[in-house]
Amino acid sequence: MAISDYGELKTAVANWLDRDDLEDRIPEFISLAEARFNRVLRLRSMEAKSTASTVGGQRNLALPGGYIQMRNFQVNSSPLTTLSYVTPEIYDRVWGGSTSGTPKFYTILANEVSFGPIPASVMTVEMLYYKKFDNLSVLAVAAGNDQVDNLLLTDSPDVYLYGSMLEAEPFIMNDERVPLWATALERAVSDLQEQDNKDRHSGSALRVMNTSGYV
Repeated sequence: MAISDYGELKTAVANWLDRDDLEDRIPEFISLAEARFNRVLRLRSMEAKSTASTVGGQRNLALPGGYIQMRNFQVNSSPLTTLSYVTPEIYDRVWGGSTSGTPKFYTILANEVSFGPIPASVMTVEMLYYKKFDNLSVLAVAAGNDQVDNLLLTDSPDVYLYGSMLEAEPFIMNDERVPLWATALERAVSDLQEQDNKDRHSGSALRVMNTSGYV
């Protein structure tokens, strides 16, 4: 059967497990698989953009919801100012005081970014980051039905199936099947990540940039 939405995924997991007594547990297996996907995958379909305005004299800015990892961070000044990451220790050593200006560096503390130097005025910052995939069970509750999907399920239903099966087998104490699903999931994830990496760099030849531009 096709796996094109949350309801069909739950049915497929039940079919592959050949069990009719796990209806309440299958959403848990899927949610556990989603947590694994968000840890190991870094795909273009996970990228999101967020813009925000700084507050003059305030060093911190909340990270957007679903944030996993930074890809690019910049101040939309003229010209653009790309922000470089420093560790919290370096940040405290260099930018722990009250120096203000146009930020050039940032660090991440808890669920906030801290700018160095502190923004001297209102500035627009733009963040390109990896965001968690939308959780299917949350989408289903919001929609009031199971006919929901996300980009990963649409593009790679096999990844969802293998991941859910891997989480299910230990629960039903079918430990001998765990290596099978672990291998299947690892291969599917590796293929998906490799495809995404190739897509990012296909087309033009790789060029090296120095401080003056491309060479």
